[in-house]
Amino acid sequence: MAALNSRGNSVRALLTLAAAAALILFFFVFSPSSCNNPTANIHRSSEYSHQQQQQPISASVEDVRWLKSQLEMNRIPDPPTTREAWHSLRKGINPRTRAQQLDDFVRFKGISHYEDPIEAGNHTMLPCPGELLVEEHHSNYGEPWAGGRDVFEFLASSVRLHPDAHVLEIGCGTLRVGLHFIRYLNPERFHCLERDDLSLMAALRYELPSQGLLQKRPLIVKGEDMDFSRFGSGVVYDLIYASAVFLHMPDELVWVGLERLATRLKPYEGRIFASHNIKFCSRLGGEECTKRLSSLGLEYVRKRTHDSLLFNHYEIWFEFKRSKP
Repeated sequence: MAALNSRGNSVRALLTLAAAAALILFFFVFSPSSCNNPTANIHRSSEYSHQQQQQPISASVEDVRWLKSQLEMNRIPDPPTTREAWHSLRKGINPRTRAQQLDDFVRFKGISHYEDPIEAGNHTMLPCPGELLVEEHHSNYGEPWAGGRDVFEFLASSVRLHPDAHVLEIGCGTLRVGLHFIRYLNPERFHCLERDDLSLMAALRYELPSQGLLQKRPLIVKGEDMDFSRFGSGVVYDLIYASAVFLHMPDELVWVGLERLATRLKPYEGRIFASHNIKFCSRLGGEECTKRLSSLGLEYVRKRTHDSLLFNHYEIWFEFKRSKP
């Protein structure tokens, strides 16, 4: 009898151990993993968002090395050195120069494949002038259009720009630089004051739609005399810049603008950049300029330069910030 009891106890003990092991295995296999854990998902989403914000702004040495390897792998020859050689490489069903393209737009009122005259009516939601479609405005600058990317990379890197920052460009023109800021920043974070009708037309009717940036809702305002009132009173900018703008203004108007911008600049971390020269300041003399800047709550930081990635060119910029009391 004792032996039977002993065996019964042993069997019950083994069953208990087996049940416990099965329970442990169940929780191990079917326990909520990080894939089903909302907290883990939020953490991963936050990490991904952070990684997005930390994406490099400028091309690295490794990036350039990779591109050169692609050119070599595909056996792309060195670029031609004459206009005739370039034209000899042009291929396509109807290769055209910009002038020829524009002539086609004027003569045929657009490029249409509708055969029926009735169907060939205007199917375009946002009609754009032929001059903009052939990008004549890309030649309005004293350097290649691609230089806009160089300016963006220099300025954005200088202030360690993040997508949620606020940026103001004084004289954004046809958005040669602004396009890159608009694409990088979150919606409604890029502001611009521009006075020229043609530039505004090119920016709004061609560049933003063609680059797929309408959803970014940049605030581009027509105005002059450094009037920033339409941008609202509550915005504080991380970066304010003027590319080859101040040198075309009367000195006193530049000072009026700086006075209005000083309180709109993020204290101590925000930066104002002006390119080419600061004769509005140097014409006063060093000491007098410093005093006038100080009276506005600003101070000069330093002169900086940057190179171009695609062509032989460098640009000079002058940096200012809010002064500490």
